Amino acid sequence: MEYNEKQIQIMEAAERLFADKGFAGSSVRDIAEAAGVNLAMISYYFGSKEKLMEAMFQHRGQYFKIQLESILHSDMKPMQKVEKLIDDYIDRIFKKQCFHKVMMREQMVNSIGPISEQIAQLKQTNQDLFRQLIQEGQKKGDFKKGVDIPFLMITLVGTASHLIGTQHYYRQANNLQSLSGEEFEKHIKKKLSAYLKTLFKAILTYEA
Repeated sequence: MEYNEKQIQIMEAAERLFADKGFAGSSVRDIAEAAGVNLAMISYYFGSKEKLMEAMFQHRGQYFKIQLESILHSDMKPMQKVEKLIDDYIDRIFKKQCFHKVMMREQMVNSIGPISEQIAQLKQTNQDLFRQLIQEGQKKGDFKKGVDIPFLMITLVGTASHLIGTQHYYRQANNLQSLSGEEFEKHIKKKLSAYLKTLFKAILTYEA
Protein backbone atom coordinates (compact mmCIF):
# COMPACT_ATOMS: atom_id res chain seq x y z
CA MET A 1 0.00 0.00 0.00
CA GLU A 2 1.22 3.48 -0.90
CA TYR A 3 1.00 6.19 1.75
CA ASN A 4 0.90 9.90 1.02
CA GLU A 5 3.22 12.49 2.53
CA LYS A 6 0.80 13.48 5.30
CA GLN A 7 0.20 9.86 6.34
CA ILE A 8 3.95 9.24 6.54
CA GLN A 9 4.36 12.44 8.58
CA ILE A 10 1.79 11.16 11.08
CA MET A 11 3.29 7.66 11.22
CA GLU A 12 6.79 9.02 11.85
CA ALA A 13 5.53 11.26 14.66
CA ALA A 14 3.68 8.29 16.19
CA GLU A 15 6.79 6.14 15.85
CA ARG A 16 8.87 8.62 17.86
CA LEU A 17 6.23 8.83 20.57
CA PHE A 18 5.72 5.06 20.77
CA ALA A 19 9.49 4.63 21.12
CA ASP A 20 9.71 7.24 23.88
CA LYS A 21 6.47 6.75 25.82
CA GLY A 22 5.16 3.38 24.66
CA PHE A 23 1.93 2.69 22.77
CA ALA A 24 -0.30 2.95 25.85
CA GLY A 25 1.43 6.13 27.00
CA SER A 26 0.90 7.95 23.71
CA SER A 27 -2.52 9.46 23.07
CA VAL A 28 -3.98 10.33 19.69
CA ARG A 29 -3.86 13.97 20.79
CA ASP A 30 -0.13 13.60 21.52
CA ILE A 31 0.41 12.15 18.05
CA ALA A 32 -1.60 14.92 16.38
CA GLU A 33 0.42 17.60 18.18
CA ALA A 34 3.73 15.93 17.36
CA ALA A 35 2.74 15.59 13.69
CA GLY A 36 1.33 19.12 13.49
CA VAL A 37 -2.12 17.96 12.35
CA ASN A 38 -5.60 17.96 13.85
CA LEU A 39 -7.23 14.95 15.50
CA ALA A 40 -9.74 14.54 12.71
CA MET A 41 -7.00 13.94 10.18
CA ILE A 42 -5.68 10.94 12.12
CA SER A 43 -9.17 9.53 12.36
CA TYR A 44 -9.72 10.15 8.65
CA TYR A 45 -6.52 8.46 7.52
CA PHE A 46 -6.23 5.62 10.05
CA GLY A 47 -9.44 5.33 12.07
CA SER A 48 -7.74 4.59 15.38
CA LYS A 49 -4.39 4.54 17.18
CA GLU A 50 -4.26 0.76 16.76
CA LYS A 51 -4.79 1.01 13.00
CA LEU A 52 -2.17 3.76 12.84
CA MET A 53 0.37 1.45 14.43
CA GLU A 54 -0.57 -1.36 12.05
CA ALA A 55 -0.02 1.00 9.12
CA MET A 56 3.35 2.04 10.54
CA PHE A 57 4.50 -1.60 10.67
CA GLN A 58 3.20 -2.24 7.17
CA HIS A 59 5.02 0.83 5.83
CA ARG A 60 8.36 -0.08 7.43
CA GLY A 61 8.01 -3.78 6.60
CA GLN A 62 7.38 -3.12 2.91
CA TYR A 63 10.48 -0.92 2.71
CA PHE A 64 12.65 -3.62 4.32
CA LYS A 65 11.28 -6.25 1.93
CA ILE A 66 12.10 -4.13 -1.11
CA GLN A 67 15.68 -3.66 0.11
CA LEU A 68 16.17 -7.41 0.59
CA GLU A 69 14.67 -8.24 -2.81
CA SER A 70 16.96 -5.69 -4.46
CA ILE A 71 20.04 -7.39 -2.99
CA LEU A 72 18.78 -10.88 -3.82
CA HIS A 73 18.18 -10.05 -7.49
CA SER A 74 21.41 -8.10 -8.02
CA ASP A 75 24.37 -9.34 -10.09
CA MET A 76 26.74 -9.49 -7.11
CA LYS A 77 28.42 -12.71 -6.00
CA PRO A 78 26.75 -14.55 -3.07
CA MET A 79 29.25 -13.37 -0.43
CA GLN A 80 29.04 -9.81 -1.74
CA LYS A 81 25.27 -10.01 -1.35
CA VAL A 82 25.64 -11.17 2.26
CA GLU A 83 28.06 -8.32 3.00
CA LYS A 84 25.70 -5.83 1.33
CA LEU A 85 22.85 -7.23 3.43
CA ILE A 86 24.89 -6.77 6.60
CA ASP A 87 25.82 -3.17 5.78
CA ASP A 88 22.28 -2.27 4.72
CA TYR A 89 20.81 -3.80 7.87
CA ILE A 90 23.25 -1.96 10.13
CA ASP A 91 22.59 1.31 8.32
CA ARG A 92 18.84 0.79 8.49
CA ILE A 93 18.75 -0.11 12.16
CA PHE A 94 20.79 2.98 13.08
CA LYS A 95 18.60 5.26 10.95
CA LYS A 96 15.34 3.77 12.24
CA GLN A 97 16.16 3.40 15.93
CA CYS A 98 12.69 4.52 17.01
CA PHE A 99 10.98 1.87 14.92
CA HIS A 100 13.44 -0.74 16.13
CA LYS A 101 12.70 0.19 19.74
CA VAL A 102 8.95 -0.06 19.14
CA MET A 103 9.33 -3.42 17.42
CA MET A 104 11.49 -4.86 20.21
CA ARG A 105 9.05 -3.65 22.86
CA GLU A 106 6.06 -5.12 21.03
CA GLN A 107 7.78 -8.48 20.72
CA MET A 108 8.37 -8.55 24.46
CA VAL A 109 4.91 -7.48 25.63
CA ASN A 110 2.53 -8.87 23.00
CA SER A 111 2.20 -12.39 21.64
CA ILE A 112 -1.26 -12.10 20.08
CA GLY A 113 -3.12 -9.54 18.00
CA PRO A 114 -2.65 -7.75 14.65
CA ILE A 115 0.75 -6.22 15.48
CA SER A 116 2.13 -9.56 16.67
CA GLU A 117 0.89 -11.13 13.44
CA GLN A 118 2.55 -8.38 11.38
CA ILE A 119 5.85 -8.85 13.20
CA ALA A 120 5.69 -12.61 12.65
CA GLN A 121 4.95 -12.09 8.95
CA LEU A 122 7.75 -9.54 8.61
CA LYS A 123 10.23 -11.92 10.23
CA GLN A 124 9.06 -14.83 8.07
CA THR A 125 9.33 -12.79 4.86
CA ASN A 126 12.83 -11.58 5.73
CA GLN A 127 13.97 -15.08 6.67
CA ASP A 128 12.56 -16.54 3.44
CA LEU A 129 14.44 -13.97 1.35
CA PHE A 130 17.59 -14.51 3.39
CA ARG A 131 17.21 -18.27 2.89
CA GLN A 132 17.02 -17.76 -0.89
CA LEU A 133 20.23 -15.76 -0.77
CA ILE A 134 22.11 -18.43 1.21
CA GLN A 135 20.74 -21.28 -0.90
CA GLU A 136 21.88 -19.47 -4.05
CA GLY A 137 25.43 -19.43 -2.66
CA GLN A 138 25.17 -23.11 -1.74
CA LYS A 139 24.04 -24.07 -5.25
CA LYS A 140 27.01 -22.20 -6.72
CA GLY A 141 29.37 -23.96 -4.32
CA ASP A 142 30.39 -20.75 -2.57
CA PHE A 143 28.70 -21.60 0.75
CA LYS A 144 28.79 -24.71 2.91
CA LYS A 145 25.83 -27.06 3.12
CA GLY A 146 24.02 -27.60 6.40
CA VAL A 147 24.07 -23.98 7.54
CA ASP A 148 21.46 -23.19 10.18
CA ILE A 149 19.86 -20.29 8.33
CA PRO A 150 17.36 -19.22 11.05
CA PHE A 151 20.19 -19.01 13.60
CA LEU A 152 22.34 -17.09 11.13
CA MET A 153 19.53 -14.55 10.75
CA ILE A 154 19.16 -14.39 14.54
CA THR A 155 22.90 -13.73 14.80
CA LEU A 156 22.62 -10.72 12.51
CA VAL A 157 19.49 -9.27 14.09
CA GLY A 158 20.38 -10.15 17.69
CA THR A 159 23.93 -8.81 17.61
CA ALA A 160 22.94 -5.53 15.96
CA SER A 161 19.87 -5.15 18.19
CA HIS A 162 21.84 -5.68 21.38
CA LEU A 163 24.46 -3.13 20.38
CA ILE A 164 21.83 -0.55 19.44
CA GLY A 165 19.93 -1.06 22.68
CA THR A 166 23.01 -0.89 24.90
CA GLN A 167 25.28 1.44 22.93
CA HIS A 168 25.60 3.89 25.86
CA TYR A 169 27.07 1.07 27.99
CA TYR A 170 29.42 0.05 25.18
CA ARG A 171 30.56 3.64 24.88
CA GLN A 172 31.27 3.93 28.59
CA ALA A 173 32.92 0.51 28.95
CA ASN A 174 35.30 1.22 26.08
CA ASN A 175 36.17 4.80 27.10
CA LEU A 176 34.67 6.39 24.00
CA GLN A 177 32.98 9.32 25.76
CA SER A 178 35.30 11.81 24.03
CA LEU A 179 33.81 10.96 20.62
CA SER A 180 30.99 13.09 19.27
CA GLY A 181 27.68 11.36 18.59
CA GLU A 182 28.46 11.22 14.87
CA GLU A 183 32.00 9.91 15.45
CA PHE A 184 30.77 7.26 17.89
CA GLU A 185 28.08 6.03 15.49
CA LYS A 186 30.59 5.81 12.66
CA HIS A 187 32.98 3.89 14.93
CA ILE A 188 30.52 1.24 16.11
CA LYS A 189 28.95 0.80 12.68
CA LYS A 190 32.38 0.08 11.23
CA LYS A 191 33.26 -2.31 14.08
CA LEU A 192 29.91 -4.11 13.88
CA SER A 193 30.13 -4.47 10.10
CA ALA A 194 33.65 -5.92 10.21
CA TYR A 195 32.74 -8.31 13.04
CA LEU A 196 29.58 -9.65 11.38
CA LYS A 197 31.26 -10.05 7.98
CA THR A 198 34.13 -12.03 9.53
CA LEU A 199 31.68 -14.20 11.47
CA PHE A 200 29.41 -14.87 8.48
CA LYS A 201 32.38 -15.66 6.25
CA ALA A 202 33.61 -18.20 8.80
CA ILE A 203 30.18 -19.82 9.05
CA LEU A 204 29.32 -19.80 5.35
CA THR A 205 32.52 -20.35 3.37
CA TYR A 206 35.39 -22.76 3.15
CA GLU A 207 37.98 -20.00 3.61
CA ALA A 208 37.87 -19.81 7.43
